[in-house]
Amino acid sequence: MTRNMKIILLSAISFVIIVVGVLGFIGNYFYNISINPKTERPFFDNNPDLSLAVPAMQMGEQVEKDREAAKQWVEQAPHSDVTLTSYDGLKLRGYEYRQEQASARWVIIAHGYMGYGKQMAVPSMKFHQQGYNVLLVDLRGHGESEGQYIGMGWHDRLDMVGWINQIMNHDSNAEIVLYGVSMGGATVMMTSGEDLPSNVKAIVEDCGYTSAYDEFSYQLKRLFNLPSFPIMTASNAVVNLRAGYDLKEASALDQVAKSKTPMLFIHGDADTFVPYEMVQQLYDAAQVEKDLFIVKDAGHGGAYLAGEAYWNKVWAFTNKYMS
Repeated sequence: MTRNMKIILLSAISFVIIVVGVLGFIGNYFYNISINPKTERPFFDNNPDLSLAVPAMQMGEQVEKDREAAKQWVEQAPHSDVTLTSYDGLKLRGYEYRQEQASARWVIIAHGYMGYGKQMAVPSMKFHQQGYNVLLVDLRGHGESEGQYIGMGWHDRLDMVGWINQIMNHDSNAEIVLYGVSMGGATVMMTSGEDLPSNVKAIVEDCGYTSAYDEFSYQLKRLFNLPSFPIMTASNAVVNLRAGYDLKEASALDQVAKSKTPMLFIHGDADTFVPYEMVQQLYDAAQVEKDLFIVKDAGHGGAYLAGEAYWNKVWAFTNKYMS
């Protein structure tokens, strides 16, 4: 090998090492600001995409009263702390609000990204008022549940199956609804593609995303004005190594296509955090009994601000499948 060829080869190797190092740094940075639950996310502060509603949508007086009542209810109503050991050995926390009179109706409620179970106070109170036993869960890496990474709904789907089985272990006649908002919506959609027992009667998802990869690619462009490639490729490799799952595999779109459970899809048409366009893709992919409810002027997670119209839609759909 000539001296010039050696120089070219060493230069090429050095270039590859530098590129790999840079991409590794970028991938780890992305992991820490997106998948590591212990990292602060200052770019989420005062983020207009997280506004529940645009000015055109005013919160009604009754909706505000419900919010305040729900915050008190979720803390003061009789409930029990429950735990579940996940399939990979994590101790997960849940909060069980049972009816005074025995009821076979159950709802499992999943919260959003960087949230926790008791934040879901309004839907918890509403379902309880409809005669459901309510199970609020802290998803892995959130609230009081163990976990060193955020599952984006993918590993959480198997945790949801565990919670379903735990309910059925003490109530084989349970009729179960799954309800989730944002990442919780993606979680219940990803759960829908698993081999669920017939006890799971209906699923209600509110503003969930098509896949973790799609959502992060969208946020990368929206928050940082950066292209998906090669950043998402590097980031996905790090997520595979450190969290043990693939962001493309974490696909609600693929899972709803396999689902056998009736599903209600909800989204606000002013949602710019999980883009409104995603819900139509998800709805079209589902091959089950389904319905779609679009709330005009609602931002991310704000569809419930429609108040009575929102909950009437939820009850009209779920009641079709409950005894």
